[in-house]
Amino acid sequence: MKSVNRRILEQVIAESAEPVIVVRVDHSEWPVALCNRAFEAIGGGESLGKPFADVIEHMVGRELALEISEAVRSKQETSFAVEQGGREFLLALKPLSLPEDKDARFCAAFWRGGSGTIADASAEVQHALLKAKRRIRDLTRDDPVTGLLNERSFREVLDHDWAVAAREKSMLAIVIFTLDDFEAYFDVFGRHASDSCLRRVGQAIRRCLRRASDVAARLEGDKLVVLSHASSEQSVREFATRISTAVRELGLHHPRSGAGRFVTVSFHVAVADAAEDTRGAMQFLDELLRNAAE
Repeated sequence: MKSVNRRILEQVIAESAEPVIVVRVDHSEWPVALCNRAFEAIGGGESLGKPFADVIEHMVGRELALEISEAVRSKQETSFAVEQGGREFLLALKPLSLPEDKDARFCAAFWRGGSGTIADASAEVQHALLKAKRRIRDLTRDDPVTGLLNERSFREVLDHDWAVAAREKSMLAIVIFTLDDFEAYFDVFGRHASDSCLRRVGQAIRRCLRRASDVAARLEGDKLVVLSHASSEQSVREFATRISTAVRELGLHHPRSGAGRFVTVSFHVAVADAAEDTRGAMQFLDELLRNAAE
């Protein structure tokens, strides 16, 4: 069958009663490539060209935006129940690719429903199944203590984002956070309190993330990491300092800390030009981990 002209497809999307946007996921900013009037009518506004992470955060809030961004990043077809303008929708994500593509270059987002509160029994069952599927996915991707990504999943994200940054000739930054004197904290308070401490520090880091496209994870032991698309090392250091301050302001008592009375973190920052850096993503990360351990 002959390919449909792009302008015809744009007209179909524009006239659809179902809110639709198409996002470029092969670009680090995930810009909105197409959107229709129905999407603008539910609060999307003038979104063309804007980063998807910013658009979706404005519409559904930061916490849900982080989940949606992670689903887009993993390139999995999935759905989320979202409320918009007093109406409830099923936000469906669909990765899109051409036959010659090795990986999806676009992702479509559809807002389905919206006639009112979803009360239909079959819809409730569908939502429950989708929630269960996401939970199973999260159990394999998330660190059980902090709720952040685990190391295996983080390395997958880093490898993908490195390839994108190399293609776009853009920068990537990694910040390794290490809890100060954490072994002494464990000796005093034990495993349960230590896990609680790690979880609260992880939550503080996640709250400080600047954009939904930033990624936080737990690596080995007492090390947490943030991956960000950065423009300068100075801005990344300022960002890391804000996180360090937020952790200290949690006020978690640490009687054996050499850095003060409360739990604190030290950090190591590295910024790379992925297009020029010959080390590759994994060597870049491993070298930073070795530096943080010294």
